[in-house]
Amino acid sequence: MEDLVKFGLIPEFVGRLPVHSYLDKLEKEDLIRILVEPDNSIVKQYCHMFKMDNVDLLFERDALDAIAEEAMLKDTGARGLRSILEELLKDVMFEIPSTKQVKKVIVTKESVLNSDVEPLILTGRHANKPWSKELYEINSQST
Repeated sequence: MEDLVKFGLIPEFVGRLPVHSYLDKLEKEDLIRILVEPDNSIVKQYCHMFKMDNVDLLFERDALDAIAEEAMLKDTGARGLRSILEELLKDVMFEIPSTKQVKKVIVTKESVLNSDVEPLILTGRHANKPWSKELYEINSQST
């Protein structure tokens, strides 16, 4: 019961649960799956927001790993994934509507690990060049 309260559920709710189950701590792969697999996953939500400005948002596979590792390091679990992405993309999301030339934004491992490094912003012909690292794209079925 204490674990559920510590996780963020209010004690009044936890007290009404007739059965208590023990939960395992989420592993990195679990967090990555939470980021990308559900129909309303956080990554898909952000991709949709960028698409409203005609911008493709892509994630290096290494970047997804780094986001999951950061959530584990901060001990925030799945609940912390949104705040990590918010912090990572807030400046880019603010800039994009006023910059019509932007075609793609690529979240790199470096941009996740170092707050001084922004995700890559690709414009014009640079947006069509092939990327050397494995990317997660919203339209693909694999991660």
